[in-house]
Amino acid sequence: MRRRRLAPVAALAAAALTLAGCGLGSDGSGSSAATPTVDANAKVTGEVSFQTWALKPKFTSYVENLIKEFEAKYPGTHVTWLDQPGDGYDKKVLSQASAGQLPDVVNLPPDFALPLAKQQMLLDVGAADPKIKDEYVEGGVQAYQYQGLNGTFGYPWYLNTDIDYWNATKFAAAGLDVKNPPKTFDELLAAAKVMHDKTGGKEYLMSRLPGIGDFTNAGVKILSDDGKKFVFNTPEAAALLDKYRDAYKAGYLPRDILTQEYLGNSKLFTQGKVAWTTGGGNAIQDFVKDNPSLKGKVVPSPALDTPPLYVQGLSVSAKTKNQAAAIALARFVTNAENQAAFAKIVNIFPSTKASAQDPYFSKSDGTPESDAKVLAFESLAKAKVLTPPIISGATNDFIGQQISLAISGKISSQKALDAAVAKANELLTQ
Repeated sequence: MRRRRLAPVAALAAAALTLAGCGLGSDGSGSSAATPTVDANAKVTGEVSFQTWALKPKFTSYVENLIKEFEAKYPGTHVTWLDQPGDGYDKKVLSQASAGQLPDVVNLPPDFALPLAKQQMLLDVGAADPKIKDEYVEGGVQAYQYQGLNGTFGYPWYLNTDIDYWNATKFAAAGLDVKNPPKTFDELLAAAKVMHDKTGGKEYLMSRLPGIGDFTNAGVKILSDDGKKFVFNTPEAAALLDKYRDAYKAGYLPRDILTQEYLGNSKLFTQGKVAWTTGGGNAIQDFVKDNPSLKGKVVPSPALDTPPLYVQGLSVSAKTKNQAAAIALARFVTNAENQAAFAKIVNIFPSTKASAQDPYFSKSDGTPESDAKVLAFESLAKAKVLTPPIISGATNDFIGQQISLAISGKISSQKALDAAVAKANELLTQ
């Protein structure tokens, strides 16, 4: 039940719940402020501020060189770089926003951009710069488009996703073909039964509980069209939980998955106790580093159903006094060349469509590690944000508790979902 955000260090927990008390005015829901299309002939010059999140000191050289190149490309510009530490970044941005001092270009993940967009504090870059939809991967752009709001409120900067990893030795022991692993949840469930039955219940394939992302993948509607209430307590969602409950009861998942002893899916896979996990394109290196006995046994494949998308992006302040330079800077930082340079030192992926032609990301050298990187990169073209950014940490925790109760059989799946939706909607209005 972990929610993953692609973040340098810190999580922006509960930001949406605290913005209302920061003196930012009405919520602006249902529409965004009118945003003029950027004048292609406007001269890019003057001062512009640029705020990043926990990039100093490790990436100081990269960012400083980036700024020098931007200022050289646009004579007369001057970029003031602000970098905030990971811890307390949420409070810092809230303070800047409430004081009307949001930097011109600011690094915001989608879930933190959302409350600012609601308050009409972010520029609709989709309206100001229509080319965004043509030049960046669809999922990255959609990450900054929110139900109940009109507009696109950020340029996707760097991305990641999850792919599947399988233990070839355990597959062989169960008579399963690791070269043809499950591609859907139902196929995964069927393979988990085979592994359980063929090994006398000694081996496990599955070791994770479902979350909101799994509901999304099952076609369950999470939010109402206006984005104002949760609606995922559907028969389809209950049916998914019933499948997990039955699998748990049959012994296809470890008993401690519902206890405080649960170490997490990735940890159990690394320890060689389960045969499947998910992880980023470079996760295979960590598995083998932490457990050398896995070398040669880990086989990657595309994620089940729709891959999850993790996004970091750059938003532009709606109050910027230098819109042309702000948009130019956001575009420059996130162009294919500069993203590729950054991705090669950070082990993340660029968000531009043009990057698909870069052999560094698109060509494998034949090793499992390289295969995994290419699979992850290729997945970005269809990856989506599966968990709506409006879901807070407290909401996600309560949903997880109800899911655990349903899978343990203590309450029905429908009752668990009804309680989860009621609490989520209560938290949404606070």
